[in-house]
Amino acid sequence: MSISSKDVANLRNITGLGMMDCKKALEETNGDFDKAIDYLRKKGISKGEQRSGRAASQGVIEPYIHPGSQLGVLLELNCETDFVSRSDEFKQLAHNLAMQIAASSPTAVRREEVPQHVIDKELEIYREQMANEKKPPEIKEKIAIGKLEKYFQTTCLLEQQYVKDPNVKVSELVLEVAGKLKENIVVKRFTRFQVGE
Repeated sequence: MSISSKDVANLRNITGLGMMDCKKALEETNGDFDKAIDYLRKKGISKGEQRSGRAASQGVIEPYIHPGSQLGVLLELNCETDFVSRSDEFKQLAHNLAMQIAASSPTAVRREEVPQHVIDKELEIYREQMANEKKPPEIKEKIAIGKLEKYFQTTCLLEQQYVKDPNVKVSELVLEVAGKLKENIVVKRFTRFQVGE
């Protein structure tokens, strides 16, 4: 199937990626735009993962105040260069992540930041919930561990489903943007404020 330059340009406008990447994606997916976007997203994520070891000492502090001024977020998002930190795409990512935090109330950026005593307490609760179930002990333990995984997916920002697209995890969104901008991007920390909390 021949891919027209107009199709390539359209895909490039949608994704912000290079012409050759867009052409290859359309060729690989027989001109299917949706599949081409998925193909590029996966490729962008892999490019972002390759950069994850590089130092990210530049960035922004993104403030977000929810309408009504009852809820606010401060987010530190880091990248490698001040050039990227000033780019619209990086700023948009910071804004979207701040809105994610406002909407879904994570308590940590990543699971490694959840205190061990909190994890132990959650596991204890899940094990107690399973105590009266008529299942073998190893099955009960697997269910408790599965519930702990769900806990991480709701309380750790990078493991949450992205509120604007539930088919994408927040970590995938960050890696996708990192792949496009060709820099390591790190969600450093955040604070969420709510009146009365």
